[in-house]
Amino acid sequence: MDYCVILKYSTEEKHYIVSVPDLPGCMADGRTPNEAYENVKIVFQEWIETARAAGRTIPKPSFGIDF
Repeated sequence: MDYCVILKYSTEEKHYIVSVPDLPGCMADGRTPNEAYENVKIVFQEWIETARAAGRTIPKPSFGIDF
């Protein structure tokens, strides 16, 4: 699946945050951009698995990259 990800830096937390806008609440952080990206890949898989187990509809990607 192809989903857009957004990378932000939190000066308050001093961490990078990656979110997947098409999947509400799907986000992760890390000390580096790469660490945040690797962490969000795990959260992404967990988000999809949880949605499937609960019988929820998984939103289609609006645009983006392939995990």
